[in-house]
Amino acid sequence: MFRPQSGYSGFSVDDVAAATSFYRDVLGLETEIVVEGQMVRLRLPGGAAWVFVYAKPDHVPASYTVLNLVVDDLDAALDDLAGLGLEPQQYGGHADGRGVLRGRSVGMGPDIAWFTDPAGNVFSVQQP
Repeated sequence: MFRPQSGYSGFSVDDVAAATSFYRDVLGLETEIVVEGQMVRLRLPGGAAWVFVYAKPDHVPASYTVLNLVVDDLDAALDDLAGLGLEPQQYGGHADGRGVLRGRSVGMGPDIAWFTDPAGNVFSVQQP
């Protein structure tokens, strides 16, 4: 059965250095640079992160990843999800035959696969 070990929400910015400074120095959040100039993690206070999902009459699917679910074994998770009728989205030539961007093998982040929810929003399942 598919059981993520944790999850987190993500969003884009136009300047990672400025965003890091804002979240760290202005809002007081703990930050961790993952890839200099490209990625930063924000630790939300309270020990647990919550993502609020709400109905909106004029909903338009997000064109970016709105939720990331972390698993211990991505390939096993893909098998479980396939059993539930979910297949990864194919995003250009960057993914392998299973629809996975294998970032760990090239030092560029996690192995990650993207899916869409019933509303069309993008979410990922990834192995660090």
